[in-house]
Amino acid sequence: MKPQRHNAIREVLASSLVTNQDELRRKLRRRGFAVTQATLSRDIHEMRLFKGPGGYSLPSINGAAAGSEEEDDGPPSVAEVMASFGLRVRHAMNQVVVGTVMGGAQPVAASLDYEEWPDVVGTIAGDDTVLVICPDPRRAMQVEAKLKAILEA
Repeated sequence: MKPQRHNAIREVLASSLVTNQDELRRKLRRRGFAVTQATLSRDIHEMRLFKGPGGYSLPSINGAAAGSEEEDDGPPSVAEVMASFGLRVRHAMNQVVVGTVMGGAQPVAASLDYEEWPDVVGTIAGDDTVLVICPDPRRAMQVEAKLKAILEA
């Protein structure tokens, strides 16, 4: 069922503008795929969809060398996503708040979740803000420093 659902997502994105997950979920339902928000979030992550000002889009494969396909199978790294979407980073207690461009929070949170940083317990993404939860204030400061270094690179 997942491959058929992924194909349906590709078809929806190729034929119409989709600006949020709920809209995508409704369009999939019309095609016979009743999915939960959690399933849709996993699909978006697995398919490496990007959400920009124009809505969701499929990742570009242009310019990929034949030998680089294996390296390109995983989602973008935290550094790549932060370079594209990150604006600011600030810690508060055991949490780190990452400000992003509009629509950039979910890719940033997904990349942090995927890389499974040991100092990150979990993330919560809005539209332009990610809340990164750490086990304690010391590790939140370390995550803040790491993300700031990425932004400044």
